[in-house]
Amino acid sequence: MNDRELLKELESLGSEQTRKTYKRHGVGDKQFGVSYANLGKLQKKIKVDHDLAGKLWASGIHDAQLLAIMIADPSEMTVKEIDVWARSVSNYMLTDALAGLVSKTRFAIEKAEKWTKSKDEWLGSAGWQLLGGLALRDASLPDSFFQPYLEAIASKIHGSKNRVRYAMNGALIAIGCRNTQLEKKAMAVAAKIGKVEVDHGDTGCKTPDAASYIRKTMAYQKAKTAKA
Repeated sequence: MNDRELLKELESLGSEQTRKTYKRHGVGDKQFGVSYANLGKLQKKIKVDHDLAGKLWASGIHDAQLLAIMIADPSEMTVKEIDVWARSVSNYMLTDALAGLVSKTRFAIEKAEKWTKSKDEWLGSAGWQLLGGLALRDASLPDSFFQPYLEAIASKIHGSKNRVRYAMNGALIAIGCRNTQLEKKAMAVAAKIGKVEVDHGDTGCKTPDAASYIRKTMAYQKAKTAKA
């Protein structure tokens, strides 16, 4: 299946209900309204096709770009390609998905370090999403790697842009759930910053309380370890 055929299939799978849902989450008019369930079915059918992913991304259509992220090969992503894709995102659904893809590439640390400093809402959000992924999955990083980011969260979160605040809060949770040493440091930051306000628009989404989330997650992990 080539990109033109796939775009036609995506269009046929769209629905007005899903388009309305996506719009509530900040997606513009350039979309078909394909559900994640149908995108998942297509991903299972295609599996990995990096060339096709690039063509889908170039369409600029939201659903096609989501599918592009699903079928892209992280090992084939280049810095240039990552930057091109990142510069074109315009909503948090794509930002979060792209951060997940980049987290699987060899450029994850490089992009986290760069994007967390960005003044752009979507790049900044992607950077902090990446950092959270590194905290949860990259065991090779020393605790000292995360210290500057904890300090940045403590001093800058309330002055950051809307979705960056959400991503910073998520990164704080991820860092706090990494180990008991970082748990203490993250809890101290959570106490300092207090409640993090994020505008979720016309959705039912909520911003998790970092301290409560870290506490519950670590308690669960400790109980699971003790049981084992």
